[in-house]
Amino acid sequence: MQEQPCPTRPTMTSVHAPEFQNLPAVDLQRRYVRLLERRGDGLVSFEFSIGWPELAVELMLPSAAFDEFCAHNHVIWRED
Repeated sequence: MQEQPCPTRPTMTSVHAPEFQNLPAVDLQRRYVRLLERRGDGLVSFEFSIGWPELAVELMLPSAAFDEFCAHNHVIWRED
């Protein structure tokens, strides 16, 4: 039996790869932190990124763990 294409899934006729030569240089040793909030319950909310400061994840840690995290990663503080 021959498999029929799914009617709801678009078919790709060609793939266009991004132009990688235009990407900015990156240093994966650079770790960035932007403090968002020190909460009353002792948690610290912050953004963390590696290499590209504009590409970040939001994390929460207890205050002591946050301080240890920043020291361990030798973070660069972002103020923006």
